[in-house]
Order: sequence, then C-alpha cells, then structure tokens
Amino acid sequence: MKIREDFLPLSRPSIGEEEINRVVACLKSGWITTGPLCQEFEEKFRRLTGAKYAVSVSSATAGMHLALLALGISAGDEVITPSMTFASTINMITLLGARPVFVDIDYGTLNINAVLIEEKITGRTKALIPVHFAGAPADMDKIGDIARKHDLVVIEDAAHAAGTYYKGVPAGGFGSMAIFSFHPLKNITSGEGGMITHNDDELEKHLRSFRFHGIERDAWKRYGKGGNPDYDINIPGFKYNLPDMQAALGLAQLARLSEFNSRRAELVAIYRERLAGLSGLELPGSPVYAHDHAWHLFIVKVLAMSRERLMEKLSDYNIGYGLHFPACHRLSYVKKRFGSKNGELPETERAAGRILSLPLFPGMEKEDVHYVCEALREIFVS
Repeated sequence: MKIREDFLPLSRPSIGEEEINRVVACLKSGWITTGPLCQEFEEKFRRLTGAKYAVSVSSATAGMHLALLALGISAGDEVITPSMTFASTINMITLLGARPVFVDIDYGTLNINAVLIEEKITGRTKALIPVHFAGAPADMDKIGDIARKHDLVVIEDAAHAAGTYYKGVPAGGFGSMAIFSFHPLKNITSGEGGMITHNDDELEKHLRSFRFHGIERDAWKRYGKGGNPDYDINIPGFKYNLPDMQAALGLAQLARLSEFNSRRAELVAIYRERLAGLSGLELPGSPVYAHDHAWHLFIVKVLAMSRERLMEKLSDYNIGYGLHFPACHRLSYVKKRFGSKNGELPETERAAGRILSLPLFPGMEKEDVHYVCEALREIFVS
C-alpha cells in the first residue's frame, strides 16, 4: 500500500467556528477569568449528569485532589482503585498521605473487576474510585451495593466518560462524586480543565472554598457591579478555578457532545468490521450489561509481535498511537513506597503489556480508519 504523506495523530480536538466565535466573544467581553460562562458551563454539565452540583476546575487532577481533600482522606486511610488508570489518581491519594489499594481488572474491558473489590476492604478503607475506562462504564450496581454495605464513598473517575451511560444512567449519576476531564484528547475539551459533580450541600461549600484560596465568592461576584471585594478565609485553599475563556470553549464543545460521540461510534464500527479476525490483534471487549459507550479510546491488544515493534511499524506508516496506561502498581515510586509486586494483579499485567490505542477522533475520515486497518493487516501479514 502507498504510505500517506501526512501524519495521522492519535487524536485531534474538533474545533469549529462556533468554538472560535464563543472564545473570541469572551475575549472581547473584557472578562476572561472565572465568571458567568463558568457558571453556565457548570449548570449545563450538571444537567447532563443529573447531579445536584457541578464545580468546574482547572484539570481533572485538580478535581480529584479537591474531592479527596474535601472528603477528609488523609494519612492512614486507604482508597481502592484499579492500577489500570492514569497515575494522577494515585499521585493525589499518595500526596494526601493515604494508601492506594489496587484491584484487578476485567481483561476485555479494562474496567475494575467489581467482584474482587470486597476482599480488599479493611477498616481503613474510606473510598472506592472506579474508572469508566476508555468510555465503557464500570459495573456501578455492584460497586454501589458494596459501597453502601461498607459505608464507603464512591468517586467515579469519569475522565473518559462524557456521554457514557450505564443502564440508562449517565456517568456522574452514581455515588456521591464524579470527576470529568476536558483535556484536548477527551471527548470534549476546554483546552485543559475538569468538572466535579456531586449531590452534597456541605461538600459543595468545601469544594468551592478549596478551589479558590478558601474564598467562598468568585471574583466576578466580588468585582462586578455592586459587588463587595472584601472577603474572609475560613480554610486555606488552592488556585484550581477554570477561566471563562476556557468555559466558552467548553460550552461550544458540550453542545456537540452527542455529535462527537456518534461519530466516534461510527468510526469504531469500521475498525471492528475491518480488523475482525486479524490474527495477532485483540479488539476491545464490551461490558455485558446495558450501556452506551463514549468511545474515548479504541484500545487493541498486541499478541503476534512486540508492542514496541508494532509502534515502530505504525510510525513507518505515518500513524500515531498511544499507551493508556502503564500499570500504576508497577511505577517505581509506588513499588518503593507501598511494596507492590509484579504478579499480584495478573489480568492488569497481562493487559498492560499488550494494550495500544489507535487513532480515534471525530475529525477522522472513514478513509483514515481504512488506512490504519490496511496498514495493520499489511504489518501482521508481512
């Protein structure tokens, strides 16, 4: 086959005229930091999830930090999570002095194996963090039952899951909290940014205080017409607020979420059809329960050659790729600090050595998917 001249990236944000116009309008307004557009973004995202509250933040990592902090997670506590996740979650748990306790995954879907959670619960366990991996929902009925039985908080890691549904319920509609990401690779983007959704009145006060230096009123309420710029601080906080300039982009993207996710599903269907039966490559598994997959990522597992060799060959064909993610229990600092060992999470380790993310984003053409599939068939047959 003929090698394409242009590089096909793993992902690319889909930015149209509406996104550009909304950001320009914000710039021209004279108010670009946290203000009314953030409030609008929060309200519309809250409606999407069905949660009572939504708090915009500068990143999903910031959101996870604030969530754990507001829940009082601290030294000596344990938080259950899969090792197959981005390291930011483990970092936040560790930096608060708590201990991540890892549960193995379902090899096919890469989601946490809910059946294995209960055996990891101790008297020190305070929270469960399931991940809706690649846009496929975790088994929230089982996870919710376990959490209620042991009086634990559930924090959905919904970084991959804008538009994901489990048995008709949207991600963010379970447990007490959920964390979403708007990084440029995600299904919708605000450049960087994230959202915390939850249902607790008292938690809402803490999250908003922690988000901005401990000051309870946003700057636009203090410096707008008739506002009072005076303030007090009852608890020290951080600088994790999302600017209106980014909220403007997020609002335009949110309006297109269904369009984006439908396009992702359409492209995934082509991948599945054209890669079916290709020896040496495993396609993503699907949860057995009713769900709507957001298809944030299309992750295959490489069997017939080393993953490094396949990455080299894809580069020769001008095709991008990703690795989501190195298993967290095998990270150097995690092994040193918590004594995690190879072999303790067999399905996680089996998947971690094989997974590779292929290009997937709404702006891809069907011909791009055909090209990737043809290249893979050529690579594996040669």
